[in-house]
Amino acid sequence: MSNEKTSTLLEAIREGIREEMSRDDSVFIIGEDVGTYGGAFKVTEGLLDQFGPDRVIDTPISEAAIVGAACGAALMGMKPVAEFQFIDFISNGFDMLTNYAAKSRYRGCGGIGAVFRGPCGSGVRGGPFHSLNAESFFLNTAGLKMVEPSTAYDAKGLIKSAINDPDPVLFFEHKKLYRLPRLKEELPEEEYTVPLGKARVAREGKDLSIITFGAQTLNALDAAEKLEEEDGVSVEVIDLRTLAPLDREAILETVKKTNRVIVLHESSITGGIGGEISATIAEEAFEWLDAPVIRIASIDTPVPFAPQLEDYYLPNLDEIIDACRKLASY
Repeated sequence: MSNEKTSTLLEAIREGIREEMSRDDSVFIIGEDVGTYGGAFKVTEGLLDQFGPDRVIDTPISEAAIVGAACGAALMGMKPVAEFQFIDFISNGFDMLTNYAAKSRYRGCGGIGAVFRGPCGSGVRGGPFHSLNAESFFLNTAGLKMVEPSTAYDAKGLIKSAINDPDPVLFFEHKKLYRLPRLKEELPEEEYTVPLGKARVAREGKDLSIITFGAQTLNALDAAEKLEEEDGVSVEVIDLRTLAPLDREAILETVKKTNRVIVLHESSITGGIGGEISATIAEEAFEWLDAPVIRIASIDTPVPFAPQLEDYYLPNLDEIIDACRKLASY
């Protein structure tokens, strides 16, 4: 008999939260419709029945109140897991996150060991108010950690690490990946975690590297497979997993290995995390480059609702393959 079970990315997150709530009574869930309804995407489904209303707390529609309550509870030694129905509305809690949670330890008030999680991302026809990738909002705020998994295994291991981290963690979950059959995988029954701040090599390669995360990891892997088959080009894919702190060692290691790099992300190109990664490469590994770094990202507009426009807005497989072929020709 197998000692493993099959889970979607969404189920993996739920199981990670469930395990930590079972292990530690100080862990609790707070957010809009997280109880009886089970969350906007059903991540918290069934947890109210298991743990009761004192630990699965429905709130009014106020993200500022959710963040504030979570910060206060964390300061008193609890471990809140706060949900945003869509990560777009994290902006309503921005002040508390950046001016309080991120700075509390530095001010000497104590760390805010809380997780702020929710669905992010485009490609599901959610329109401009339900498709945000919010990492760039917080990259310039010291004291916040940011995570975005692209596999079920990582999602479970990272949410467990985030819950037990002594500092505030923003946990972004790409909604397109929640129930994607491709990501359904066998998860170990035994306890495991995935450390924050460590990237993974999603695919080994030797000719060029794609540095990415979240849903774009799948695009990168698909491009790598096609390039291997059609052009004999070996592409290494680095899945960052944690966006703050960045695993600079992994970034520099792949640059030195392949000497050609594409930085791929879904949020708009201006001010995006790709600029920070490219700057790191330019400052610390310029002599290893045999070609310019190429950035691929969404264009600088709100996310369109019309399917054809959203497809044009987002990075796509053909765009990635063309960039790889251009880079390989240097």
